[in-house]
Amino acid sequence: MNYNELLNNARDNGYAIPQINLNEITWIEPIINAANKMNSPIIIATSDNLIDLLGGYEFVCQTIRSKICAMKVDIPIKIHLDHSTSTENCVKAIDAGYDSVMFDGSKLDIIENVKETSKVVAYAHKNKVSVEGEVGGVGGKEDGIEDTIKYASIDDCITITKKANIDVLAPALGSAHGEYKGKPNLNFELMEQINNTLHQPLALHGATGISDTDLKHAIQLGHSKINFNTEIKKAWASTLRTTLEENPSFYEPQKIIKPAKMQSKMLQSI
Repeated sequence: MNYNELLNNARDNGYAIPQINLNEITWIEPIINAANKMNSPIIIATSDNLIDLLGGYEFVCQTIRSKICAMKVDIPIKIHLDHSTSTENCVKAIDAGYDSVMFDGSKLDIIENVKETSKVVAYAHKNKVSVEGEVGGVGGKEDGIEDTIKYASIDDCITITKKANIDVLAPALGSAHGEYKGKPNLNFELMEQINNTLHQPLALHGATGISDTDLKHAIQLGHSKINFNTEIKKAWASTLRTTLEENPSFYEPQKIIKPAKMQSKMLQSI
């Protein structure tokens, strides 16, 4: 299945595809391993703010695809560009072979958001690549992305979906990037209204800290893509820290990194 078929199949059958952000190139193998053990489709994403540190769009895309071939896995694995505020960078990712790109125009007014997102959609669809758009404001701070929570309006959701012809909608409904200060307050009433009005795959950003019950409810209300980042980074950092503290004589990189890579059990709990 292509990217759109994958997400629509998830929506129609009441499940969601996890998106795991790639924060370090050695994460590719454990992410794929975890998904393969669970026999689960997965989306590997790169935040546009980190792409240069990872080696660039072509390097990341080719490395992921090479690793998939080398590991001989046959689960659906898609490559996604996360939170790009640049139409030019979206084009670069499309040309590099990404399956999907997200143009984040959430800080623009809705007219400008639609205008810029439409530019990305025109080029992406010509190349059979999917586009995710965002309205409202997903709060918190992570990977250079910072904003306050601003709930999306149903009118803006309809406008960007219909006028920009996006494939996936990320409406801000109370979730946040990074660690939550207090309890997440998802607006399920608005979520249901959006789902019933648009019948469109929805993406939930900032899933770390949201209860399993709320995540399942969000999936029932049209979210077929759930983004995880912070809790994966915390599990990796905690394991790495413990390894160094318990083994002060270690200096071989693989001995230090391997336990953190093996923390794929965290992914298997998602």
